[in-house]
Amino acid sequence: MGIVSAERALMETQRAFDHVAPGYDRSNARNPILCAMRARTRATLERLVPAGARILDLGCGPGTDEVPLARRGFDVTAIDWSAAMVGEARRRVEEAGVGERARIHHLGIHQLEELSPDVFDAAYSSFGALNCVDDLPAAARAIARRLRRGGVLVASVIGRVCPWEIAIYALRGDWPRAVLRFTRRRVAVPLDGRTVWTRYYAPGEFSRVFAAAGFTLTAVRALGLLAPPPYLEGLAARRPRLVARLHRIDDTVGAWPVARGWGDHFLIVLRRT
Repeated sequence: MGIVSAERALMETQRAFDHVAPGYDRSNARNPILCAMRARTRATLERLVPAGARILDLGCGPGTDEVPLARRGFDVTAIDWSAAMVGEARRRVEEAGVGERARIHHLGIHQLEELSPDVFDAAYSSFGALNCVDDLPAAARAIARRLRRGGVLVASVIGRVCPWEIAIYALRGDWPRAVLRFTRRRVAVPLDGRTVWTRYYAPGEFSRVFAAAGFTLTAVRALGLLAPPPYLEGLAARRPRLVARLHRIDDTVGAWPVARGWGDHFLIVLRRT
């Protein structure tokens, strides 16, 4: 596929997520790999930020995290670029009776300046929402302006080095696909017949962008290093004990030097200084 403009990439990504929004939460909830990754990302946020804190969720999708965060006492403001996802999230928080503690806005991360001028204790982004931002340095500066000094950003980001993916496609002889994540350009990723445009990052390059915006790296670990990536949910269904054990091993080795830069995603904590 040829080079596309940032505007076209944003619109195609928005339409893709609009299309899958009605069943997105249900499909994610049935995927044990996704559930394990989400649980670790949210647990990191909850460990670092006290109840009652104000949280900005960047790319909230159908609001899967908003209800549990609100019920734990957090005050949540969430944004998403997909109008259909926003509709799902608003319905979910209202049905759960937590609408007063979880407010959902139809804004992309690239439109963060349009949000009311609030300051938050923490920002949170799960499952690669920041990978879909075309201008990450501009987004980092906008996020910094919305966080108090000492506030944290907790994000799971799609990484460059996924051992499972490299091995799978190398064994098939599909070398372009095996090394796809190493490209520096915007990449078209299929989603239910539509296209999501994304960029892949290594933890070092991601943290350097945020360092330029006034953040300090606090922690990083791999998600999906030995455990398989989410699209291998069939394997998790056949071998649930094995995959659960691999997640537990990842909890240790995923924080080791070198290994923490690999995996389907990496979980990163950055503090605004």
